Amino acid sequence: MKKKVVMAIIIFLTAGITLATFFSCRRALRPLNIILMISDGCGYNCFNAASLYQYGRTGMQVYDSFPVQCAVCTHSASSTPYDPKKAWTSFEFILSDPTDSAAAATAMATGIKTNDGTVGLDPGGAKLINVVDLAEVMGKKTGTVTSVQFCHATPAAFIAKAENRYQYEKIAYQIIKESPVDVVMGCGHPYYDGSGRPVEEPNFRYVGNRGLWEGLVNGEPGADADGDGKPDPWTVIQTAEKFRGLIEGKTPERVFGIAPILKTLQQGREGDVLSDPFDVPLVTSVPTLAEMSLAAINVLDDDPDGFFLMVEGGAVDWAGEENQKGRLIEEQIFFNQAVQAVVEWIETHSSWQDTLLIVTTDHDTGYITGPGSGKEPPDGDLSKTWKDLVNKGKGKVPDMEWHSEYHTNALVPLFANGFGSERMAALADKKDRVRGNYLDNTDIGRVIIELLIERSAVNH
Repeated sequence: MKKKVVMAIIIFLTAGITLATFFSCRRALRPLNIILMISDGCGYNCFNAASLYQYGRTGMQVYDSFPVQCAVCTHSASSTPYDPKKAWTSFEFILSDPTDSAAAATAMATGIKTNDGTVGLDPGGAKLINVVDLAEVMGKKTGTVTSVQFCHATPAAFIAKAENRYQYEKIAYQIIKESPVDVVMGCGHPYYDGSGRPVEEPNFRYVGNRGLWEGLVNGEPGADADGDGKPDPWTVIQTAEKFRGLIEGKTPERVFGIAPILKTLQQGREGDVLSDPFDVPLVTSVPTLAEMSLAAINVLDDDPDGFFLMVEGGAVDWAGEENQKGRLIEEQIFFNQAVQAVVEWIETHSSWQDTLLIVTTDHDTGYITGPGSGKEPPDGDLSKTWKDLVNKGKGKVPDMEWHSEYHTNALVPLFANGFGSERMAALADKKDRVRGNYLDNTDIGRVIIELLIERSAVNH
């Protein structure tokens, strides 16, 4: 069990929460566990496309029954703010100057907007306290899981501080040697290629450097993870079997799991990248995102103080940027399966009174619409400019079209369930004529910070 210190209140105030809020909310216990699941780059029509393929209709995912459902605006401190009027009167508006994942993830991790490309720092370069920092101070176990490199923008924003998201060596060093997190899982293995085949010439780009990697696997200690004042080594796992072996039973105290593949679990594998979902055989030597998520939870849930976990389906964004319909749908299905697995764990091993689950995305990618969108109707009714996806039935890719090879400023969906989820709904006080009520991505971080600090206040 980790040390808990009064400095938490200072951190709480640094995050911008008032003492009035702090003392007014001491009266009730708050979630023991908080799980934030992010499908990177998955906007509304990405969610819809995967559901149409999986079920032949929307509304069938486990999160579709969550009591809190609203939209989120994603702009960064340096990008164009969302305008609910312009978004639905100009087809091009949401293409203008969108956020990137580093800024969007930092907003969700800290409750503060920053500039594009920045990880864990404010626009002036000052270090920000994130939810992992705070959870650690509160004595909780913490972890990140991703289907892409463990040091990529989204997981990095929950652990590291860097001026540039592409400073992989700096970020990897902070994660491996300086962070007290208990679980890190992702890709970036230096001895495998993008299809999971061994390579003759290793690529250490995503693990910092050769020395850092060799120290990690040889058991060199990192930071103090358990609060006893001594640096702690990682238990390193590198095979699908080892990941699966952590799902049940006794676990090590601290786990660094790196899948045997370079960049991402499945999206980057060889074969026809424009084929229909699952036509190209999957890489069988890597775990699934669902397996990684359950393995991480089994390591984290031993702490009576609870845990915070961020899970990212990171390659949805990459498939969107490449306009790969089949692989986009695959990646979102893998994410959906991970959410389903986490929900089953909550309902079997925890409860919705003890665990808060938030499912969302950091931004929209690809500007997916139904065919024929973007043309001004003869009658001038701009509501007809945006066409729906065309459902082709279960197991068939819906008819859809792309309007971008990057991100957009469109609103994205959020689903929440568990103790504290109602706060998301309360903060969704802005109105959009199509998506309904929406909140800002910084509100996600602020709610998590509030819940963490209130739990500690009650326990003390």
